[in-house]
Amino acid sequence: MLAMAALMSSKSGLPNWNAGLACLNLDIPLPPQSLPPLWPDLPESLAAELARFDRASVGRALDRAVIAAAGDFADGVAAYRHHPYRRASEDDRAVWREGGTALLDHGADTAGAGDVPALFVPSLVNRGWVLDLVPGQGMMSWLARHGIRPYRMEWGFPGDDERQFDIAAYVRTRLEPALDEVARRSGRPPMLVGYCMGGLLALAAAVRRPDAIAGLVLLATPWDFHADGPARSKAIGAFYRICRPFLGALNEFPVDLIQALFAMHDPIVALRKFRRFASMDPTSPEAEKFVALEDWLNDGVALPLPVADEALLGWYEGNLTGRGAWTVGGTAINPAAVMVPTLVVVPGGDRLVPPASAAAVLSNLGDATRLDLPLGHIGMVVGRDAEHALWSPLATWIRALA
Repeated sequence: MLAMAALMSSKSGLPNWNAGLACLNLDIPLPPQSLPPLWPDLPESLAAELARFDRASVGRALDRAVIAAAGDFADGVAAYRHHPYRRASEDDRAVWREGGTALLDHGADTAGAGDVPALFVPSLVNRGWVLDLVPGQGMMSWLARHGIRPYRMEWGFPGDDERQFDIAAYVRTRLEPALDEVARRSGRPPMLVGYCMGGLLALAAAVRRPDAIAGLVLLATPWDFHADGPARSKAIGAFYRICRPFLGALNEFPVDLIQALFAMHDPIVALRKFRRFASMDPTSPEAEKFVALEDWLNDGVALPLPVADEALLGWYEGNLTGRGAWTVGGTAINPAAVMVPTLVVVPGGDRLVPPASAAAVLSNLGDATRLDLPLGHIGMVVGRDAEHALWSPLATWIRALA
């Protein structure tokens, strides 16, 4: 719907362009107050080019462009829906379960005696398998072949117990016991690696259980939610406040509304990506990877309402983390209390977590290293440059602490 609305907005904007074209074609400057409010300042070269065409020609050309783009978009969506790729089950990787949460071992097939254990913590709103997007080819598989024994939290879908969970409950009854299980299986404390929202949970565990980890990695983890200006974060909080009175009957923040929040960051992303997919060879590895990533994006997880309240009202709207006011289970989560070496990864092209937000945690960390990447929020873990930009330096940093 957003993609089609974006295309149709071209038509709705045409009267503004027509007014400008009239000025150009007649070579008569209009007083500023008579110009349409959305009429932009045009470069001279573009203005001269537009002046060659009459308004009717521009309108017909725009119609052709909109129809072609809509057709490409529809073809891309259809090609995705009919693609044969399906991800295999990972149930055989589970080595520990509690409620709906599972601990998966990605190194069982390639484990070496000196491999360094590392527990990866994804966000609560997305499935963790993006960290090994195409099994055998993703980050977990690569790390397992390069001296790391990667374990991964898979939060699962909230069951009867989890529907009452707040963030503290996930940290205390899921993440911390999983850390203990990895330590028991490995004979030593593991590295703790948090991705996005999972980084905040990992940071909380690092403060609460300094004895349980050997090092901490924060991948695109937001800390100061107002660092890039509070307007967007407060808008997200306002959107949630509007929805909140209607969510009690569901007892969760549903996936569709979560997806709507993500769409607010880039409303025409679907239009771009499915038009691109329409031109791909469906048998190519690139097409398979596209389908795998799109499947992951559409495999979201609903949030228990206490978690949604804390995240959207506490973090986004109230900036509890950035103001130093966030607590978990009665413990103040102050990065200065982290007692282990920390790697903070800041992707410069991140649209979901602005680089300033991810970098803000560094000012309160002691033994910290910053790694800047010219990649986006998802591209840093699955993109074509991810191995060189993130996977390899991450493995090097982890092995150096062993």
